[in-house]
Amino acid sequence: MRSRGKRQLGRIGAAASALLLASCGPESSSSSPGARATDAASPATPVAGKTSPVTPWPAHVPLVDTLPDDVHGRLARRGRAILAATRDSLPAHVGNALRCTSCHLDDGRRRDALPWVGVLARFPQYRTRNAMINQISDRINDCFERSLAGTPLPVTSEPMRAIIAYFEVLSRGVPHGTSVDGQASPRLTFDAPPDTAAGAALYGTTCARCHGAAGEGTAVAPPVWGPQSYSIGAGMGRPRTAAAFIRANMPYDQAAPTLTPQQAYDVAAYINAQPRPDFARKHGDWPFGGAPPDVPYRTNVRPEATRK
Repeated sequence: MRSRGKRQLGRIGAAASALLLASCGPESSSSSPGARATDAASPATPVAGKTSPVTPWPAHVPLVDTLPDDVHGRLARRGRAILAATRDSLPAHVGNALRCTSCHLDDGRRRDALPWVGVLARFPQYRTRNAMINQISDRINDCFERSLAGTPLPVTSEPMRAIIAYFEVLSRGVPHGTSVDGQASPRLTFDAPPDTAAGAALYGTTCARCHGAAGEGTAVAPPVWGPQSYSIGAGMGRPRTAAAFIRANMPYDQAAPTLTPQQAYDVAAYINAQPRPDFARKHGDWPFGGAPPDVPYRTNVRPEATRK
């Protein structure tokens, strides 16, 4: 029985490696084991400036609870548990009070709430933020370092394989090289620049009851600023990204959207104007230019990017 279990683990490890070589917001148009891809010309690899075909949201999102009680089923369920209780599961790799499902709601299964449904179909993926072809392991570790203000997982570790196994279940039936409708929060347009004073008032009346008057979080919702919240380098640190998520999903106890796009933008700008953890490598982002206008820090564009 032991030798059979070892062979099954080996097959799953090999399958995970294959997914890494072939497989949370797409950045090349826009938030992990194995070596980095080197074939940027692969037709299955999304590239900057191009959008992927869109697949409809699945009629039924797969559930890990329905998987057999075998090695893969247990690994996928372990991945879901890690994502739902990240700091308790991996305290050495999480530097704040957030968990992965703080932003990827309902275990990453809710549309328009940064779901992981179909996520493996988008990788490998070129990302302008680091100007590299990223594997899913890179994207996972990006969130550990930025959103969780922590440290990356070893790409061959059991937690990494477990997270990818969970993503594999949620990606079943989604053609590789496509995006799923509802995979990111709907993009918004705004009538005016954000008004942080209006955002502060709206936060007090709408958000503070769950997230705390000082953004410190409560038993029902995570902190949105302060030392226990996401870092300045997180995707949610951009007001436009945060506004899209807020309008599509907040307040959590009401049927969204209840806020106008401008209200969501105002409150997002107010939240992101508050103190939060730094990200040491932020100045290396977008090394060849192209940083979105709402990135809250300066980047060091490489000299060759400005040559004509």
